[in-house]
Amino acid sequence: MTHLIESVVVEIDAPASFVWEVLLDYPNYPQWNPYTLAVATTLEIDSPIDLTLPRPDGGEGTFVSREYIREVEPPRLLRYDTGDTFPGLLGTRDQLITPLGPQRCSYRTFETFTGKYADAVFEAQRTYVQNGFDSVAHALRDRVVSLLRV
Repeated sequence: MTHLIESVVVEIDAPASFVWEVLLDYPNYPQWNPYTLAVATTLEIDSPIDLTLPRPDGGEGTFVSREYIREVEPPRLLRYDTGDTFPGLLGTRDQLITPLGPQRCSYRTFETFTGKYADAVFEAQRTYVQNGFDSVAHALRDRVVSLLRV
């Protein structure tokens, strides 16, 4: 079975290349990103990307989700997936920036779950992931706008 969780689409009054730079500015994530609190990666294809996330149950602390970089197409697409980290489940995350003109673009992110355990993970994590993705979309837009005001 295949399941898709997709964020809202936000439009951002900034060039796609600038939004891409903000999206990949991982050291500053703690300043603005409520869902992905830290990221460690080289962005090399097939290399790990370690995402520090808040606990799904809302409790204290965080956890690290190790995934693997699959595509980096500046300033348009960042794709990574869980690889063989969870046998019976593959989660593939896309972050897309779409130019809407020279000074405007949109952002959305989505994850596709496939495999034997996709139904169970989708049911258990759907709300957590959806809320997280939506919060990132809005926070990215707000971060870009705040940086352009400086």
